[in-house]
Amino acid sequence: MTPTDVSDSLTTMKKTVTGSTQNGFLGFVERSGNRLPDPVFIFVFLIGILVLISQLCAWAGVSAAHPTNLAEDGSGPLILTAKSLFSAENIQKVWVEMPKTFTHFHPLGYVLVVMLGAGVAERSGLFSSGIKSAMRHAPKGLLTPTVALVAMLSNHAADAGYVVVIPLAAIIFAAAGRHPLAGIAAGFAGVSGGFSANFTPGQLDALLFGITEAAVEGAELGTGWTMNIAGNWYFIAVLLLVYLPVIWYVTDKVIEPPLGKWIPGEMHKEAFGQEDKPLAEGEKRGLRRAGGAVLGVCCLWLVMAFGPGTPLLNDGPGTEGQAWYVTATPFFKSLVGGFMILFLAAGWAYGSAAGTIKSSDDLVAMMSESMKDMGYYLVLSFAAAHFVVMFNWSNLGLISAVHGAGAIKSSGLPLPIVLGLIVLFASVLNLFVGSASAKWALLAPVLVPMLILLGVSPEGATAAYRVGDSATNIISPLMVYFPLVLIFARRWQADFGIGSLTAMMIPYSVWMLGTGVALMILWIVLGINLGPGAPIGIELP
Repeated sequence: MTPTDVSDSLTTMKKTVTGSTQNGFLGFVERSGNRLPDPVFIFVFLIGILVLISQLCAWAGVSAAHPTNLAEDGSGPLILTAKSLFSAENIQKVWVEMPKTFTHFHPLGYVLVVMLGAGVAERSGLFSSGIKSAMRHAPKGLLTPTVALVAMLSNHAADAGYVVVIPLAAIIFAAAGRHPLAGIAAGFAGVSGGFSANFTPGQLDALLFGITEAAVEGAELGTGWTMNIAGNWYFIAVLLLVYLPVIWYVTDKVIEPPLGKWIPGEMHKEAFGQEDKPLAEGEKRGLRRAGGAVLGVCCLWLVMAFGPGTPLLNDGPGTEGQAWYVTATPFFKSLVGGFMILFLAAGWAYGSAAGTIKSSDDLVAMMSESMKDMGYYLVLSFAAAHFVVMFNWSNLGLISAVHGAGAIKSSGLPLPIVLGLIVLFASVLNLFVGSASAKWALLAPVLVPMLILLGVSPEGATAAYRVGDSATNIISPLMVYFPLVLIFARRWQADFGIGSLTAMMIPYSVWMLGTGVALMILWIVLGINLGPGAPIGIELP
């Protein structure tokens, strides 16, 4: 099965698998989630509710003092009042600014640009061959951590992480005399539970920080903050190093022992499909060329950053204490385009050697196919963009943030505990709404400005959300790839059910959520930067 096959068969598999009825809390999650409409219609319903609430709040005179802006006469802080979305002004905005609202939705451009390159790298076979090469040469004694590491790094490869890593992990475990279900568990935990952990920023960073940027601009707090795709770089790299021993320990000490010794039967020969095929000479040559292309793009970026004229660096000293960051702002903003060129060059170099790209027509076709795959995301973005902008027009986002920040301050809860609770809240919400972008589009307009008022940077708010969003992916039957993983497991154990998979993944979820919360709390206590030029704290002017 290739990544492009997934979209055609996933819906059918999900309907088949999620028909099971579970008991207890998992049953409640499954039944409740199955009743939820598509995320697109969730946003449509929420817009309707928002319109009604805005009218009620306008009638009730709901208001809050702006934390930074003064009234026009300078007599005191600017008073924000709830605005009705039924007003003639806002109704006019909805219709007149509809194209602008959609096309100016920040995540849209970032994600589409990155996916132009990532789509070529995926369809040329680069991601699949790279993952296979890394896992096939793993030392047996380090099999589990190698699988976990490759699984987390494969998140840059979109579908390939699920479609290649997880079934291949089972085969490699079986070939080493270990239980293949333990391999599936380790691969699933890395790909999905460690969704936000990686050594470098990627597509997810572009997506989430685009939504964060929209939330910051909508709040109009005058922070001077600019979007930096590398804003969580240090944090996600450390998160990977934290999750690696966690997955290793849980797999080898908690999950595999109860599974017992693996005894392959005649029927399991069928489970060794295309995933275990050795790399062809063209594929090996393609990987070498792709490595050279990656090196070349990195060198090009370094020349543009530090060479003559330094086009990716600003002139001038910048502000005190952040001179280097202000100077490097164009470089950080260029990373979105940089990743597109990186993936495109590596995918083209691989495909030309492996025979998957024979002409420029093939290259353009792959880029076009990647845009076709983004069709659903475009529809979701249209609905999400209107929800976010209408939330800003109503002033309810900032008013809620001001009152929420005041309530937290009066409660006396330490800020690290507040961030920890936000992580837990995101993890619970993740059980019911699977889309990372949909959840963050719902939460960011309130959480980002609220945390800014409490002294937490937009990067800190995004990092807290990411930890909670990924840790419970692996125990939610509503996660889009959950049925696919179940199908992989049934290739090795025919009676393996949705409850079996959930129960197997719960220890990973508990450990990853616990260590993620602890890391988030420790990070804010120590006050370490989350990325280059991205402090966890922020001061309002």
